[in-house]
Amino acid sequence: MQTDIHPDNVLVALLAAGGRPAKLKNLKLVHEACRRQNERNSRDFSFRTISKYTEEQGGVAYRSMYNTPEYGKLIEAWQAYAGPADPTPRARKQTPVAQSFLARIEDPAVRSIMEGVIIERDKLRGENNVLRSLPRGIIDKRPLGATIAFPEEASPVAVVNVGARLTESERQALKKAIDAEFLADNGWVEGPHGEILNERGRTLFDVGFASAVRKVLED
Repeated sequence: MQTDIHPDNVLVALLAAGGRPAKLKNLKLVHEACRRQNERNSRDFSFRTISKYTEEQGGVAYRSMYNTPEYGKLIEAWQAYAGPADPTPRARKQTPVAQSFLARIEDPAVRSIMEGVIIERDKLRGENNVLRSLPRGIIDKRPLGATIAFPEEASPVAVVNVGARLTESERQALKKAIDAEFLADNGWVEGPHGEILNERGRTLFDVGFASAVRKVLED
């Protein structure tokens, strides 16, 4: 927001309030730094920029300037007097086809909306082209432990090694399930065909159970 109140009047009021000689001197230095910025048509009245000049002149440093309200009031007066910076519109490159299309739209509001749509489309198109230019990666989705087999006159296939997919705890659990000592402790026994029987001879695990577990562990 711009104001017609000249910062000279603000400086006069601050000096009239009195204070230590060093502070009054620094107010004048801050005022001079802001005046120089305004003459350059610069809208940079930040504490960092103004303190560079005052420090070069042996005056107030950045931290003291930031912590002293009077300096801030004077700088704010210059900011309000100078007004906001003129917006610099970004150049928008458009194809002749897009320019021709927009030129046929008479309503300014609709034309502005469509211009934004075209800019967003061109942006997405550019991002898509960048992604297409990147090297393509290959994601291996084969199951853990799978190997590649090459059968004759056929495409390569993944062969899953069941044993290779077991974790160490799973492997130890299967070993214990058919361990003779473990079976004996529970009153069980392995039958002649791999079945597991209890102390009464009843089948707990069907024929082939123990042999199937061994095959998995040996795989």
